[in-house]
Amino acid sequence: MSGEEVVLPDTGSPRRTADPALPAWALDPAVAFLNHGSFGACPRSVLEAQSRWRDRLEADPVAFLARDLDPLLADARHELARFVGSDPDDLVFVPNATAGVNTVLRSLRFGPGDELLALDHAYNASLNALRFAAERDGARVALARVPFPLDDPDAAVDAVLRAVTPRTRLALLDHVTSPTALVLPVAEIVRELGRRGVDTLVDGAHAPGMVPLDLDAIGAAYYTGNCHKWMCVPKGSAFLRVRRDRQHAIRPLAISHGANSTRTDVGRYRLEFDWTGTFDPTPWLCIPDALRAVPAGIAGGWRGLMDGNRTLALAARDLLADRLGVEHAAPDAMLGSMAAVRLPGTEAAVPDLPAAAASLEAAVVARRIEAPVVAWPSPWLLQSGDLPRGAVGSLYVRVSAQRYNRIEEYDRLADVLVGALR
Repeated sequence: MSGEEVVLPDTGSPRRTADPALPAWALDPAVAFLNHGSFGACPRSVLEAQSRWRDRLEADPVAFLARDLDPLLADARHELARFVGSDPDDLVFVPNATAGVNTVLRSLRFGPGDELLALDHAYNASLNALRFAAERDGARVALARVPFPLDDPDAAVDAVLRAVTPRTRLALLDHVTSPTALVLPVAEIVRELGRRGVDTLVDGAHAPGMVPLDLDAIGAAYYTGNCHKWMCVPKGSAFLRVRRDRQHAIRPLAISHGANSTRTDVGRYRLEFDWTGTFDPTPWLCIPDALRAVPAGIAGGWRGLMDGNRTLALAARDLLADRLGVEHAAPDAMLGSMAAVRLPGTEAAVPDLPAAAASLEAAVVARRIEAPVVAWPSPWLLQSGDLPRGAVGSLYVRVSAQRYNRIEEYDRLADVLVGALR
């Protein structure tokens, strides 16, 4: 695996090139890294840009943090806003999408009997934050049961809308589900929920850099996404977008100087989030660097990169499903740069699945391959009583596709899985 391996956007077939303009990656070449989705990966040129930012910061921390940082963050925010389709004044920086979800839920208040809606595919950390907010205020969490496997995006929309009641106050939606890699039609769901008087908090952890975004068009009250996953920005870079009519209620997790600032050139929302105490701002400042470097050399820029990654993910899904003898778990229209493939013969009671997943993943890692093995339905739902103790599920392998990957790596994974399952 090297920085010279590229996936052609039109076919997904890999080729090697010596083009020095293409980004090199810091990944271990001995490892087939098929798990970009968990924590991302960063090109060396962006890491070098981060080092330069840090050198500048440490050369005069007072000048950098007290005088230079504000316009530098504004520049990064404008670049990010163009990329995700938002007014820059509606965007604030947070370290990760989990912090973005918590920021909204810690700011809002609910009443006894209110219902907070989430998907049963929700990311566990975000679901924990939703349960915390519900318990704090005497509300309750309701889950929309999205079938999986599924063959129609409308099934996801219908599942969410069926779960809405007159008591539903907020819906937490995953733009791209973490365990099952589904790209949900969030714009349609947000629109339909809005017609029912329900605000939406979209956990878009995987979306920026995986799928084209137009946050203004999606129109969610709250949207948070990571820059350090598919945008390949250094770790600790994410954003929160709050719709203009909801910004007055949202406060950062750390209340700092912005709470009583006398500045009038920037709104209170931005003032509070732009300074929450001493921190390392270099991941956010690297956003423009990553936006330039990551798609370098690909026709069509970011759109070409997204299309190429998706093409490779579909090819990897097809290869694995064929080698394992299983049906596809989702239609092509619901996949981006990741796919989940069912592992045959792993059906078991849900409480038994985590140990089996850990054992199988250990066998994969032992062969120098990074690819997560996940249990579905999620065992976390047992703890909350949202699944019966006797529920049965299966294991899935989730694979990611980024421009440094090649199809042979998924064939190598298939060899390991077929042998282990046999």
